[in-house]
Amino acid sequence: MKLIINGEQQEIEAGTLSALLTALDYEGDWLATAVNGDLVPRTEREQVTLADGDRIEILAPKQGG
Repeated sequence: MKLIINGEQQEIEAGTLSALLTALDYEGDWLATAVNGDLVPRTEREQVTLADGDRIEILAPKQGG
């Protein structure tokens, strides 16, 4: 399925937001996620199903200065 992840189109087979994060090697409770502009709490990622064309934003803190 084609998804737009952080502004870039990618072809990924993931049925849920949780599966997508695993496929992209994102781990941790500190991630912020949104699907089609709607914030998705960590506790709901397993229930959020993805569809072709969905826009996903994944925000993670970065170290450095």
